[in-house]
Amino acid sequence: MSINLLKFRVLKDKSARGIMLILTGLSLFILVAMGAGLYWKSTTILSDQSLWKLLSSSEWSPMKGEFGFFSFIAGSIYVTVLSVLIALPISLLTALYVTENAKAWVKKLLFPVLDILAGIPPVVYGVWGTLVIVPWIADSVGPKFVEYTNGYTVLAGGIVLSIMIIPLLVSLFVEIFSTVSKDYKDASASLGATRWQTSRFIVLRKALPGIIAAIVLAISRAFGETLAVLMVCGNVINIPRNLFEGCYPLPALIANNYGEMLSLPLYESALMFAALVLFVIIFIFNLLSRILLQEVEKQFKL
Repeated sequence: MSINLLKFRVLKDKSARGIMLILTGLSLFILVAMGAGLYWKSTTILSDQSLWKLLSSSEWSPMKGEFGFFSFIAGSIYVTVLSVLIALPISLLTALYVTENAKAWVKKLLFPVLDILAGIPPVVYGVWGTLVIVPWIADSVGPKFVEYTNGYTVLAGGIVLSIMIIPLLVSLFVEIFSTVSKDYKDASASLGATRWQTSRFIVLRKALPGIIAAIVLAISRAFGETLAVLMVCGNVINIPRNLFEGCYPLPALIANNYGEMLSLPLYESALMFAALVLFVIIFIFNLLSRILLQEVEKQFKL
């Protein structure tokens, strides 16, 4: 009986290991299948025009066969970088306060608020941005810096997107900071360090790899955001010269045009190429960030 039980446990262990291996392979297969599918759908435009021309040109006139994606890529990068620059210091300081200084009632109040903000649909953020942020930029902020702006700008997209990713960053940072051993903090305090010095030189230093991983996740989330950005960026095909001009991010291009242009094979292929560019940019960025993360972990010996 004991031998049969042992055989059953070994069989169950092998079965569980095999199932996990299959599911892991399935995850990798989905990633490869997505990339291959987007590339296959993009072959029409790639055979018609060179890759360099598609990526370096800003001319966009589908009826004339002109498909330049540079302005769309630039718009996506501008909005994403701006949103992270706004959200990162707010999220870091909020998470540090919550983990190092906040009282229990503050935590009980803050976490439900973060959950609510994280669960709000993007369209609600877009509507809020259209009703509040866009007029604020057009009437109050913009006139101080430029002669005219209608409010549908890179700045509006960056602000709305930053508010969308703040709950994600704060939640991740709180979890990361909570893993820093209390022994390090006590040792720092025993040497006469203030709370801010402990947070700056101990907590942030020990949590740096996790911070980098959280930022990468937030950038990936922000770069692919569609609806909220589409509603506040103006959808103007140009390379923005400042924060008070409109832009046209890649996700907005796909969302705005895909359903209407299925009857034009070259246009459809161009939109699939836009999705492929988005896919490749996020993939490369995550790959480079993993390499950077490994180097940081080696440096700090975590």
